[in-house]
Amino acid sequence: MDLRKVKKLIELLEESNLSELEIKEGEEVVRLSRFPTAGAVAPHAMAAPVPVAAHAAAPAPAAVPAHAASATPAEPGLPPGTVVRSPMVGTFYAASSPGAEAFVKVGQQVKVGDPLGVIEAMKMFNQIEAEVAGTVVAIVAENGQAVEFDQPLFVIG
Repeated sequence: MDLRKVKKLIELLEESNLSELEIKEGEEVVRLSRFPTAGAVAPHAMAAPVPVAAHAAAPAPAAVPAHAASATPAEPGLPPGTVVRSPMVGTFYAASSPGAEAFVKVGQQVKVGDPLGVIEAMKMFNQIEAEVAGTVVAIVAENGQAVEFDQPLFVIG
């Protein structure tokens, strides 16, 4: 799909009262939304990671949008810190592909914008990024786990 078509689709979305628009043309998919998601990754072929045991403080809902990160003094079952929550329903992956090293580990320092993991939703991989700088205190979501909207994924202290 060429750039002119994409620009025309953007104009159509802006002129309408639609909140989202998805167009499939052969193998190519373009999805436009008025609402930001946590760092959407381009729809290039990315293999689904093989489930690997993650450091889970407690089996709780994972996946939180970077923009939904919230400092919570003591959320039940989680250590104190900023909780990164899932921005959508999907499958959480700790690495970009099977056999690849996890994006982050407990105790690792992260900066704003560093990738923490990805959520696959409708064959699209959406990168979850750190919205605050600090140390990864807990990784709540397990690799390959289905996650719900607003489910805690990480705690950054």
